[in-house]
Amino acid sequence: MQTDTILNHLKRHGQQLDSEIATATGIPLSKIRSSLSELSALGEISRCSVTRFNEGKPVEGMLCRIAGSIPRPAPGRKPGVKN
Repeated sequence: MQTDTILNHLKRHGQQLDSEIATATGIPLSKIRSSLSELSALGEISRCSVTRFNEGKPVEGMLCRIAGSIPRPAPGRKPGVKN
């Protein structure tokens, strides 16, 4: 059931860190990480390891999204695009 909750959350909210998913769903981070590993092995999600810095301190995590989905382009003008 946790995997269904995680998949539904990612479908609704897009790409997120494992810690963000844990906070939003109320599932402990250790269980989120094991479920994400399972979903990744099944090919349901794409994930990668990331390091972010909060107030100068490195924070390790996993960035996840539904497999096959492409994040929307950032707003604004793009280099090399002619109007």
